[in-house]
Amino acid sequence: MERNCFGHRVNPTHAACDFIVLNPRRTYTILLWLLLPYVALHLLWRARKQREYLQHVGERFGYYCRSGARPLIWIHTVSVGETRAAARLVQHLQERYPQYQLLLTNTTPTGRAASEQLYGSDVLRAYLPYDYPFAVDRFLKHFRPRIGVLMETEIWFNLIHECHTMQIPLLLLNARLSEKSATRYARHQDLMRLGLNELSMISAQNVTDAGRITELGASNVSVMGNIKFDIQPPQGMLDLGASLRTQFGQSRNIFLLASTRVGEEALLLPMLKRADIPGLLTVIVPRHPQRFADVADLLTRQEIRFQRRSECQPIKSDTQVVLGDSMGEMFAYYAACDLAFVGGSLLPFGGQNFIEACAVGKPVIIGPHTYNFAQASQLAVEGGAAVRVQNSTDLAEALKDLFSNPERLARIGQAGLNFVEANRGATERALQQISAFIDS
Repeated sequence: MERNCFGHRVNPTHAACDFIVLNPRRTYTILLWLLLPYVALHLLWRARKQREYLQHVGERFGYYCRSGARPLIWIHTVSVGETRAAARLVQHLQERYPQYQLLLTNTTPTGRAASEQLYGSDVLRAYLPYDYPFAVDRFLKHFRPRIGVLMETEIWFNLIHECHTMQIPLLLLNARLSEKSATRYARHQDLMRLGLNELSMISAQNVTDAGRITELGASNVSVMGNIKFDIQPPQGMLDLGASLRTQFGQSRNIFLLASTRVGEEALLLPMLKRADIPGLLTVIVPRHPQRFADVADLLTRQEIRFQRRSECQPIKSDTQVVLGDSMGEMFAYYAACDLAFVGGSLLPFGGQNFIEACAVGKPVIIGPHTYNFAQASQLAVEGGAAVRVQNSTDLAEALKDLFSNPERLARIGQAGLNFVEANRGATERALQQISAFIDS
């Protein structure tokens, strides 16, 4: 359970849940009601930089306009990463069950935008409602899904209970649980046990995640692997990457700062000056689009010559940074670079998905904080598919070393391809698990 019903990674009910003694789900619901005034403030606050938070507000409370004419398979993917990772699963489900309509729910506007870009009108899409009983009841009665799939670790107790009551199979697939989250949720063992055991199936990414979920009270937890290894770089993005590389300059060293989070750019930009690599062009792609303007302001204050990707202008020879202020082009950025640092890992955000860079065959640098991909990052480093640094000083040294050693860059990139290929197969296992319920 990595995000709350308001889209945050830290659940606002955690502290309050310490008071749960009897009837934990009812107490949890009471605490959600106490938080209801926060919802409007939350949406207004997020809308300051991302106006999309004020769109489709009714859906967050269970009011929907569209419904499917066919039986529904429902998949919940929180944001961009989960939505992209589920692409092959969605494709296989559409091929195997053409008589079904797919419904994709998200929590964030960026996840919804990724869904629109990937699937267009081939799927229904909506926001998953907040975990209030009235909203959950409206959602399920409106769409009446044949089966529901929660991706990664989305545990919403009222949603789970209502699906259980209505006999709608609800599966938790590709599940993960960090050590920090497991420790926190262990304080609410009764609530966790109740919710986990009303799920129809739980299948974790690896043995460690399965063990943590089992310790919280779940029974019959299986291991399926990580579907993020099954992602295929779209040919259109690879072609766009080749075009970007020409635009950036074939003779320049291209260093990508991918999916950077708040505070990381301020640490990384001085590092680039210390590295002092001739002809280096750095491409910065912030994780969240609402931060594009903030990063542009930071570049301006530091008197760094930069151009925006959205301007679609030729990159000048004296440009130091390209600000990747576009959505849905991460594979193209990976294809265009020589070396990628994957953000969210220099500061304690848990790390973003570095597997995509490996899938394109690009050498990867990650920071010390990768608990969102704990096992995968460990295996990647051990297998030579990624280089781990502890701070920005280490990163500057790694840059100088790698850009002076093209043979090593090539070896790391090939190791990344091998790493991804060796860990494929989770999507097929997920498809088998879903089919077992549909076909029955």
